[in-house]
Amino acid sequence: MNRLLVNYLASILKHGSLEIIDAKGRLHRFGDGSGTPVRARFTSAAAERAVMMNPELKLGETFMDGGFVVEQGSIYDLLAVVLQNTGGGGRSWWMRALYRLRVLTRRFRQWNTPFRARQNVAHHYDLDGRLYSLFLDSDQQYSCAYFETPDTTLEEAQVAKKRHLAAKLALAPGQKVLDIGSGWGGLGLYIANHADVDVTGVTLSEEQHKVSNARAATQNLADRARFLLQDYRSLKTRFDRIVSVGMFEHVGIAYYDEYFQKSRELLADDGVMVLHAIGRFDMPGETNSWIQKYIFPGGYIPALSEVFPAIEKAGLKVTDVEILRLHYAETLKAWRERFMARRDEAVALYDEAFCRMWEFYLAASETAFRFQDMMIFQIQIVRDQNALPLARDYIWRAEDALRLRDQAGHRPSLKIAGG
Repeated sequence: MNRLLVNYLASILKHGSLEIIDAKGRLHRFGDGSGTPVRARFTSAAAERAVMMNPELKLGETFMDGGFVVEQGSIYDLLAVVLQNTGGGGRSWWMRALYRLRVLTRRFRQWNTPFRARQNVAHHYDLDGRLYSLFLDSDQQYSCAYFETPDTTLEEAQVAKKRHLAAKLALAPGQKVLDIGSGWGGLGLYIANHADVDVTGVTLSEEQHKVSNARAATQNLADRARFLLQDYRSLKTRFDRIVSVGMFEHVGIAYYDEYFQKSRELLADDGVMVLHAIGRFDMPGETNSWIQKYIFPGGYIPALSEVFPAIEKAGLKVTDVEILRLHYAETLKAWRERFMARRDEAVALYDEAFCRMWEFYLAASETAFRFQDMMIFQIQIVRDQNALPLARDYIWRAEDALRLRDQAGHRPSLKIAGG
C-alpha cells in the first residue's frame, strides 16, 4: 500500500482495530486492537492513491465504484473507527491545503440563484418517492427528529419534533403560517390540523409539491393547507408565523442576508419565526466535497457566528436558541438501519452503485453528528420582542397540550399556546 497512506493511518489511528488489504493483497493493521475489527480492501493501486490525496472526496467515490470494499463490518463501522480517533481533524498538510482552498472558494459553489436552487433541489428531492419511503417514518419527515427519551421510536420522535416546533411558534387560531421548504407537507399539515390556522408551504421540488397537496386533500385539509411550487423569495404576502425546517442548509453563505431580510419582509409586526437547521459547533468551514458533489450541491452547514450577524443586519431579534446535539445522530442511525434492511428494494429502484452512494451518505452523515462538530440549532426570531410571553414556560404548556392531543389521536379545536 502507498507508504504515505500507511504512515498517515498509523499516525492517527490509536484506538480500535482497522485492517486494510492493499491492491497487492498485503494486510496492514492499525489501532490498538480493541473492539471489533473492521476490514476493508483496495481493489486497485489507483484507488489507494486517490484516497490518499483527497480522502474527503475519493473515499466515497471509490466505495461507490468498487475500488474500496468493506469486507468485515460496514462502511459505518469503518468511518466510526476513523472519526473516533480524529473527530474530523488529523488532516495531513496537503489535506489542510485542499480544505483551505475550498473554504476560500466556497461562495462559487454556493451561488444559489433561483434557477440554481431549483436545480439543486431537484438533484436530491425529485428522486423516486419510493426510495424515501424505504427509510423515513410514515409522515415522510426528512429532517432531525426529537428524541424525548432513549427509548423513543423514530415515529414517536418525528411527532415530537413537529410538536416541539409548533409549541415554539406560539400558535393561535386564525393565524397565517408559512412553511419555507415544506418537504412532503408533514409539518404544515400537522400545524393546520392541530391549531386551526391557515398554512402555506413552499417547495422547489416538483415531487414534494405534488405529494403535499395530495396529502392535504386526502386529510380534508386543502381548505387551510396548500403547498406552492415557488421560491420563497418571490412571495409577497405577510404571515403571522414562519417556520423553516431543513431548508436553510441549501441557502448558501452569500444569501444569508437576503434570506433574513426576506423573512422580515414576510413576517407580521407581531410575528414569530422558528428556524431549524444543521449547524457546526466549531468555526466556519466548508461542506464535505463528496456530500456537495453527490448529495447536496450548493449546500452549506454554517457556524452560528455566520447566522447571527445576518439576523441582526435584517433588524430581527433572536428570542430563543436551542441546540439539539445527538438527536440527528439517532435519526440517521434509524434511517441507515431501515435503509439497509430494505436495501434490495433500493437496488431494484436504481442500481448497486446508487445504493452504495446512499449507504455512504447515511453512514457519513451519522458519524459526522456522532463524532464530529455537527449539531441542530433551533432559533426563534421576532420583529418585536413583545410578540411572545415573558416566561419561556409557554412552550412547555403548549407542548403538553399537543402531546395530549397526539395521544388522543383526533383533531382538537383548542388554542395550543399560552398568550
